Amino acid sequence: MISRQSKDFLIRIAGYWKPLFRGRFLIVTNTVSSGGMLAAGDFLQQTRETRRTPGRTRDWTRTGMGMMEGHTLSEAQAEFRGKFWEFYKADWCVWPAAQMINFYFLPPKFRVLYVNMITLGWDTYLSYLKHRDRVEATTEAE
Repeated sequence: MISRQSKDFLIRIAGYWKPLFRGRFLIVTNTVSSGGMLAAGDFLQQTRETRRTPGRTRDWTRTGMGMMEGHTLSEAQAEFRGKFWEFYKADWCVWPAAQMINFYFLPPKFRVLYVNMITLGWDTYLSYLKHRDRVEATTEAE
């Protein structure tokens, strides 16, 4: 059982989080959490790539987006056009089925956790799609 002192501490900490999920802070909370999930997905994808190619190092700068990687707007648009249909078809395969399971079969208390797990897998796939060409070129060069 948890002590009274520990319980009071946890209640106080929970009070600090509540404003992050209301009003003007909600958009910041959602943006930061989405960015964090994208970074986690890229981290998982790079871990997978380093297991396939021993000696490969983790590219921490890759965990930014195209503009943050130094690409121009036209380069980012060209990449989007080149990968859009593959991404779009995968999106239609994953999300309708995931949400059907979410709303038909899961109790409400598990829905956010479930969607977060699907999102982590989805973000890992997006990282793979974004960096697939560069990884394959590096693998072939070795």
